[in-house]
Amino acid sequence: MDLHSRTDPALRGRISAGAAAIIPVGSTEQHGPHLPVSTDSDIASAVAASVGRGPRFLVAPAVSTGVSFEHAPFFQISIRESTLGTLLGDICDSLHANGIRDIFLINGHYGNRGALSGFVSGRGEEGPRVHALSYWRFTRSRFDHGGFVETSLMLAVSDLVRMSRARKGLVTDGMEQASVERLKRAAAESFPAATGNGVWGDPRSATAEAGRRILAEIVRNLRRECLGRLDGTRPNEILI
Repeated sequence: MDLHSRTDPALRGRISAGAAAIIPVGSTEQHGPHLPVSTDSDIASAVAASVGRGPRFLVAPAVSTGVSFEHAPFFQISIRESTLGTLLGDICDSLHANGIRDIFLINGHYGNRGALSGFVSGRGEEGPRVHALSYWRFTRSRFDHGGFVETSLMLAVSDLVRMSRARKGLVTDGMEQASVERLKRAAAESFPAATGNGVWGDPRSATAEAGRRILAEIVRNLRRECLGRLDGTRPNEILI
């Protein structure tokens, strides 16, 4: 259930029945020449909306600015890890003050992992139970940046993809794992320098059909995880 468009009585009714909150956490950053800078937020929001269907969840507006400094000088709007943690803390405390006991942070940006991990692990026993989950942990597809997976997902959820502009980026298939790890470290410092065009992967064969399959897998597995945590059958571990 979308939180933003509901009335106070409707929300309080759901909260009194034990509804949990879902907050999509994304970014505003380049995703190559063919995807919008809203990509991470768009995918996280689409995943959250599908996971959050039904009476047990309230889906909050997305946090659409994240830790994306590594994408400069390509376009990005960034905040520090500490700022993201403070922002999420205020939002979670506000939701808890309204009676919400469980909050799921659905992360869509790789660069947010440190901030989310530190935020969740640093919280005390008081307050809501906060769960940090990156959506790509719930698919067998290999995570990329502007490559086949992200582009397919965006084709499934958005009309902002420009496939005529899609170009092959950094492809690590066949590389030794040590080389891939070195490239990951380099990308964490400067994604443009590591990839050349801001794309990790090859988006040229992406399709909306593939995106719908991947999205369905993510939603199925992630919803099962969230419901299991609410029912006490899954541990509250950080999966980012």
